[in-house]
Amino acid sequence: MARGAVKRHTPRSPVAIGLIALVIILVGTYLGFTKDIPFTTPYQVKATFESANSIRAGSPVRIAGVNVGKVAKVEAGEESDTSVVTLSLNKQALPLHEDATAKIRPRIFLEGNFFVDLRPGSADAPELDDGGVIKVTQTASPVQLDEVLTSLQSDTRQDLKDVLDGLAVALNKKPTAADDKDAAPSARGETGAESFNDAYVDIPDAERSTAQVLEAFLGQEPGEDLSRLIDGTARTAGALIRHEEQLKDLITNFNRTTAAFASESDNLSASIRELAPTLENANGAFASLNEAFPPTRAFAREILPGVRETPATIEASFPWIEQTRKFVSADELGGVVKELSPATRDLARLTDAAIDLLPETTLTSRCARQVLLPAGDLVIRDEFETGAENYKEFFWALVALAGEGQNFDGNGMYVRFQTGGGSQAISMGTEGVGSGEVFGNNVAVPLGNRPFYPGKRPPYRPDVPCHTNKLPNVNGPAAAKTAPTRPSSTP
Repeated sequence: MARGAVKRHTPRSPVAIGLIALVIILVGTYLGFTKDIPFTTPYQVKATFESANSIRAGSPVRIAGVNVGKVAKVEAGEESDTSVVTLSLNKQALPLHEDATAKIRPRIFLEGNFFVDLRPGSADAPELDDGGVIKVTQTASPVQLDEVLTSLQSDTRQDLKDVLDGLAVALNKKPTAADDKDAAPSARGETGAESFNDAYVDIPDAERSTAQVLEAFLGQEPGEDLSRLIDGTARTAGALIRHEEQLKDLITNFNRTTAAFASESDNLSASIRELAPTLENANGAFASLNEAFPPTRAFAREILPGVRETPATIEASFPWIEQTRKFVSADELGGVVKELSPATRDLARLTDAAIDLLPETTLTSRCARQVLLPAGDLVIRDEFETGAENYKEFFWALVALAGEGQNFDGNGMYVRFQTGGGSQAISMGTEGVGSGEVFGNNVAVPLGNRPFYPGKRPPYRPDVPCHTNKLPNVNGPAAAKTAPTRPSSTP
């Protein structure tokens, strides 16, 4: 072969080329129909449904409308009334959690059949392992028309007919006088249908109020508030699914509560009748509340600066709190309190004893205010009259006696009192003397007695309060001076 000549390849056999093309077509056809890669094991989970008669192998599995797998097989469950559907899922369906839910839903008209609507579950729940099972409490099947018709058996149809007949009678029956007695004034004498027709008049206002309520349900941020509400509701439903035993107990207790309400149906009816006036009063209260909202909002705006200053105020109070803690510690005020505890106990006993003392003190103060002090303010009208109150004359006499008797050398008083004798016999009385009446001699003749001696001592009445006594009549007949009629008269 000459240098520079081109080397020619041996052409392939047409049979080999045809076999290669046939293999490629077969592989493409397999992948196109099975949509699965050979020799690989997909992620699979099992979902237990009450009924899977509307689903079949190959039906799509979707998350939020996106195909993420297909139904691998459908088989009977361990329990005779359940079906187990094996779901073969792609990686984009992961991760799944233990609170994941699955529902069989109908596809659109052009697609036909059904698909499995899969919800991955909440992120805080544990992940569902490969081969895991979604429990029947977390699945749902669509209701078919045949199931509805099956439930309407002869007894059920008869019951439905009876209900409709009773509804017709209730709507068309004229009320009796007894019925009108308990009915609202606007509904008396009307059939149920007529009352419903009257209710249509109030429907526009009610619908308008309902629209306002529904608009309020959207929240202040319609996009975010509603989505957060739905998310919270989903989490709540997931928590209920995880605690199905407690949910069963809740339903049982709810049935008991409903039965208790049924047993008190008469009282419940009376309460419902009182609901209308209650609502009217509530409307007035709500109106007052609406009027109070503007001042409340104004107050809230005014208080905002103070609220902003609150952290700084709290921060500034920390040193004072620290000093207060030291002040009330055991070394400071706490020790003082401990030392004062005995005195406090004694003071408590003194207070208890004062309960008995204070009434006596009250009686004494009343006696001094109403008897002793007014008696001291009286003026004695006798031959020695000065025009001054008698309490002043008493102190003047003490001062005069002290002035007359006092000397300057400290050797005693000039005035001396000593026994003496005289020709005038006077009786000293019998009080305090065991030997009878005592007599003495006086130098001068006694001028008389003041006040008049009645011949016996007045009675002592300890049971009569002092403040109830009358003031003495110091210038009355009993206060007159009387000369002694015999030597034994008492001075």
